[in-house]
Amino acid sequence: MKQNEISSKINKIDRELLVLLQERMGLALRSKKFQETYDDVQSEENVLERVNRMNLDLVKSSFSRQLLKTIIDESKRLQDEDRQLVAFQGEHGAYGEVASRKLVPNGAYIPCLEFIDVFRGVEDGHFDLGVVPVENSLEGAVTQVNDLLTTTALKVIGEVKVVVNHCLLATEATDYREIRVVYSHPQALAQCRDFLMRNKLEPRPYYDTAGAAKMLARENPKAAAAIASALCGELYDLEIIKEGIEDGPSNSTRFLLLSRDASTAKRDKTSIIFAVAHEAGQLYGVLQLFAEANINLTRISSMPLRSDPSNYSFFLDFEGSEEDASVADVLQKMSQMTIALKNLGSYPAYKGEA
Repeated sequence: MKQNEISSKINKIDRELLVLLQERMGLALRSKKFQETYDDVQSEENVLERVNRMNLDLVKSSFSRQLLKTIIDESKRLQDEDRQLVAFQGEHGAYGEVASRKLVPNGAYIPCLEFIDVFRGVEDGHFDLGVVPVENSLEGAVTQVNDLLTTTALKVIGEVKVVVNHCLLATEATDYREIRVVYSHPQALAQCRDFLMRNKLEPRPYYDTAGAAKMLARENPKAAAAIASALCGELYDLEIIKEGIEDGPSNSTRFLLLSRDASTAKRDKTSIIFAVAHEAGQLYGVLQLFAEANINLTRISSMPLRSDPSNYSFFLDFEGSEEDASVADVLQKMSQMTIALKNLGSYPAYKGEA
């Protein structure tokens, strides 16, 4: 093995150590929710004692013990900060984490494997808040999230739009001319469909954009690349082959901030879900209420009801708060016209630019 290859491997291991340390600190913060902190001196000593029993010929036990003690002390310090735990779907570097940082600047950002893990984690009190994508400017509604919104008791307390700038990432050892398959989340693959077709690249669905980048860095599959953010390239030491490969000049995703409690901030936007009888004019009658009250709708979408696939749930966002007299009046009239009505909550509308 040549010197440059050894140096490259050392750099890769160092980065993985830091990524693993980030994951370890996140678990330490989560353990506080179960009152499983490291305040128990005996428990901490048991952990350190195990180090002495490990037969590592190149790592002295005294060094290992001191290293682990430092990590434990840092875990305690983080627990004392009492940050809000913010759950997002994917690995570190995912667009969900980018949205989380915008919505909760001083939070602790915890990755989850699936969207349902975010919902259930917040519902059960394992996390304080959850961040989920609800719609993309190119691909429309995120169906799985919208489905979960129909059954959750959580409230929407905020929103943000995140510019999606997809990059084609590969390991430094990969010749871009040999790339044949590309891994990423199905939404990201769909958003880059034209680029993949033009370059005759086979899309391979993966559970997350950042997860695909992480897998690529660790496993380095032959003739493979990943679609993810530039941040993932930095986190996982991947080379950016090409930036901005999405199929439109303006690609953004809208994320919602979920909580067990309603928003206490100034609220000027509301989200609801409703269903009407499968009869002519029913949907028109509901929408007419908003027109007559001069309430501006900002989003309307639909998806089949699970209990009755021939009927639909309608997702509606509109300007105004449930505390406004005009909004309260419309919602009261809707309750008599619909077969189901769910108020997801009122919250501050996102004012920034996507």
